[in-house]
Amino acid sequence: MMKRIGAVLIVVFGLIAVAHAVPPDQPFMEAARTDLQRARAELQLATRDKGGHRGKAVNLVSQAIAQVNAGIQYSRRHNHAAAPDQPHMKAALDALESARNNLDKANADKGGHRAKAIDLVKEAIAEVKAGIEAAR
Repeated sequence: MMKRIGAVLIVVFGLIAVAHAVPPDQPFMEAARTDLQRARAELQLATRDKGGHRGKAVNLVSQAIAQVNAGIQYSRRHNHAAAPDQPHMKAALDALESARNNLDKANADKGGHRAKAIDLVKEAIAEVKAGIEAAR
């Protein structure tokens, strides 16, 4: 009985090791998705006294997650999985997503400047995504 349990554990740990040994084909897109998911979770935990802006931000981040997922799937369907990611553009996208995340967490009482910064970051994100797509 102990040998059987030991054999099962060896197989399980072997499968786990193999699963973790395969690097993701879209590391920056997957990292961006993780950041967005974290941002959405934080927004959902925030109090709802934000004049509807928190809810809108949750919706926009959810839409961004859907677009990242669609981009990953598009790349995989069009044989881009083996092509190297565009590291600087992806790193810029990650930084922009992180900035938007931090802006979303900031208090809204900034004389409208925080909201304008969020809009500009969103536009920059759209441009970076378009640049990534154009380079393919």
